[in-house]
Amino acid sequence: MQATADDFDRLLRDHCTLLREYARVQARCTALLQAQAGQIAALDAEVVRLRAAVVARDSQLAWEREDRAALEREMPGLEKRAALARRVRALQARIEELLREDLLRRRARRHAPVPVRDAERLEERLSGADLVICQTGCLSHGDYWRVQDHCKRTGTACVLVERPDALRIVRIHRAPGDEGRARIAALAPERVE
Repeated sequence: MQATADDFDRLLRDHCTLLREYARVQARCTALLQAQAGQIAALDAEVVRLRAAVVARDSQLAWEREDRAALEREMPGLEKRAALARRVRALQARIEELLREDLLRRRARRHAPVPVRDAERLEERLSGADLVICQTGCLSHGDYWRVQDHCKRTGTACVLVERPDALRIVRIHRAPGDEGRARIAALAPERVE
């Protein structure tokens, strides 16, 4: 079979097309290689920076260790002191938290209404009393103020005792014609016959 001029022209066109495609692929490969070379250079620079940072950090850490060791030699028990200081800070925070909770409870108690049943029960107990003795340690209690109010309203004698152990025997003497008022005679334990 003999090749004709047409066959030769067609072969020449196919060859030119293949050469153009080969040139495009080669250009694309060259661009990719250049991009990769740029990335590799950037990564190499970053590795150098990171190595320098690690060397600086390790050097600083070594200096800090030396400084700490020197400080520990100068101040024995520093580790225990630091642990105690941390514990103290934690305890102070806990105390502040408890104080806040206590303050909130006190405010809630102060503003809480007195249960009617408790107030009525207190009134019932005090209604038949000739004398009411209150300890000074109870001043902050709500019952103390309610008892004082009851004594003022009803004219019942109220005694405020600073040391309850000093008052052992209480005698109530009513004078004839006294309406609800009582005279109080207190005998200390040494004087009791």
